Amino acid sequence: MKMKTIGVIPARYASTRFAAKVLADICGKPMIQHVWERARQSRKLDDLVIACDDERIMAAAKTFGARAILTSSEHRSGSDRIAEAVQKLKLTASDIIVNIQGDEPLIESSLIDALASALAKDKEAPVATAIKPITDPADFKNPNVVKAVIDYLGYALYFSRAGIPYDRAAGAVAGNAYKHLGIYAYRQGFLLEFTRWPSSKLEQIEQLEQLRILEAGYRIKTIVTDVETIGVDTQEDLKKVEQLIIIKGNQ
Repeated sequence: MKMKTIGVIPARYASTRFAAKVLADICGKPMIQHVWERARQSRKLDDLVIACDDERIMAAAKTFGARAILTSSEHRSGSDRIAEAVQKLKLTASDIIVNIQGDEPLIESSLIDALASALAKDKEAPVATAIKPITDPADFKNPNVVKAVIDYLGYALYFSRAGIPYDRAAGAVAGNAYKHLGIYAYRQGFLLEFTRWPSSKLEQIEQLEQLRILEAGYRIKTIVTDVETIGVDTQEDLKKVEQLIIIKGNQ
């Protein structure tokens, strides 16, 4: 049986910092539609669904022809929401699930394809994610920018909100740090397994769920990309994204 690759967009209505942001209007379309349309350009996805927690998102998805699955509103994370949704699909343990953030309306389909391909080729890791070289010095100190340290083979050693790796000799953060992008690819069987584990110690300290995987002894494959992703957490972010879409549309 051919391995399938399924894109899932987790969409939560009651966002803490920006309520109903996935339905916020951007150039005449709800944000979730922009995400879905860009993800649909992927050449690797066999199917694409929205995993949501509210009938209003379900209704919006129907207006632009997306397939949506209603999930519990009690989930702690997008991974938990996706895990519930994929159990309703007819998948095998080896099928690949790509977690596509519902608040990144400028997501590049090439990034989705690269991530899915990396996991399909790697038999050592049950998870893959994307990282990008940090070029802005302010990002080193910003706790909202998650940093990643990797080994020679491209597997993650650690993720942190702190500025790592730290160059002791120079007394500063090293210049080869990476920013972690919030997109993942999982093998379906592993996704269902790891979302049942209790939160780990390092995960609780850093508030980063991927540390639960590393702490349990599993490997996370990383791919290095120059593609930038822009998450929408505030009204200011929304305006910035809207301007970028307008500029691209006029080019």
